[in-house]
Amino acid sequence: MSTPARTTSPPLAGGAADPPRLGRLTLLTVCACVLVAQSMVAAINLLIPQLSSSSLHPSSTQVMWTVDAYVIAFAGLLIPAGAAADRYGRKGALLSGLALFAAGAATSALATAPGVLIAGRAVCGTGAALITPATMSILVHLAGGPARRARAMTAWTLAMGVGGAFGNLTGGLAGQFLSWRALFWGMVPLAALLAVAVARAVPRTPRADRGNPDPLGTLLVTTALVAILFGIIEGPTYGWGSARILVAFALGALLAAAFTTHALRSAAPLFDPRVFRSPRLRAAALGTAVAFFGLFALFFVNSQYLQDIKGYGPALTGFAIMPVTVGMALAPKIVGRWQATPRPVVTAGLALIGAGLLGASTAGPHTPYGVYVLWLLVISFGTGACMPALTIGVLTSLPAHQAGLGSGLGTASRELGAALGVAVTGTVLASAGRDFSSGMSSALAVVGTVTLLAVVPVALGYRGRA
Repeated sequence: MSTPARTTSPPLAGGAADPPRLGRLTLLTVCACVLVAQSMVAAINLLIPQLSSSSLHPSSTQVMWTVDAYVIAFAGLLIPAGAAADRYGRKGALLSGLALFAAGAATSALATAPGVLIAGRAVCGTGAALITPATMSILVHLAGGPARRARAMTAWTLAMGVGGAFGNLTGGLAGQFLSWRALFWGMVPLAALLAVAVARAVPRTPRADRGNPDPLGTLLVTTALVAILFGIIEGPTYGWGSARILVAFALGALLAAAFTTHALRSAAPLFDPRVFRSPRLRAAALGTAVAFFGLFALFFVNSQYLQDIKGYGPALTGFAIMPVTVGMALAPKIVGRWQATPRPVVTAGLALIGAGLLGASTAGPHTPYGVYVLWLLVISFGTGACMPALTIGVLTSLPAHQAGLGSGLGTASRELGAALGVAVTGTVLASAGRDFSSGMSSALAVVGTVTLLAVVPVALGYRGRA
């Protein structure tokens, strides 16, 4: 690649100077930002026992909201945050996101009551919602031609996947050797260091100066996503047929319909819902959601399996999940030669995720770790194979000036899939009672089967031209 891009970009008007190009330092910086943002989705899971017995004395509901507040704020704000980055400046959005992320982490570390901790997690999630789409949009604008863009998207999706494993590792280390507050304190200087790196290494990109901010559309799509996420996340707790869950899903559907009506009538909507007429976009969004549906189902049961069934400590549990990064790193290099024809790569990758989950469902108390890790590698290889193509499939459905919005749509699909994977897995585990081993087997078998079934509609969507 080229040498690191300069801190500020040369003027673009009138062709007076060449636009900045993507350098290694820029790529590493933005990928580090998205890795850290994604890691906080999973890091808290290994700290739940310590949080429950901490001096805050949270109730089980408050512990649950400590975990969920980040995900709901993160996923619920991704689409408007991506659109805002396109319009008001991607570098500014990234720096603002890092500032909010650090502020939320500091608030969580200083929390003297469960409500303050939950609020801090929500602020952190809001920062992550600004960080993630801005990073992808920056890469799209700096990468240049299709080959460079494909490599940049591969690195970005690898950072997303590795973020989950990194979160498990840092949460495990903090849970065994430090405290839950140490996890949040550690994020404050890390976010500050990343902000300095962004200021020095990431150039500004041209803004999409068209249309209006569409406050009504932003409100409608955000509240719709929050309502749907609430229903998905709380479904296992209150019951999928309970009144509050049904109301949440109904409200989400009504708000989504209201946004569609508003957007079709608006001269400058947040985004045009007619983009979903594209079979490629629908298939890419579905494939993205399904891949993270399977991956986060695995993350959800992995820590409990290794700690409660295999007897590993929190730190060792964090290290034991790290082999998933191997497949994610190797697969894009192996399948890169087929990037011009993404259909076989996407379908094969999703099929490997489903097959790996079915294999992992056979793990029990006496399964050697070496056998279990083979299934982790199958899942991670499938993820690494299909995610870059799926990411590009979403991005190429929108014009380049809306890359932040495209990233928001794609990442919202990831987070919805991840939340659904955790919710379905939690429901199956709850139905198994205290027999975790049996519940894990059933849960992974269900998730793996659903993943394999989803290969068919995704393959059909990729059948036509982009």
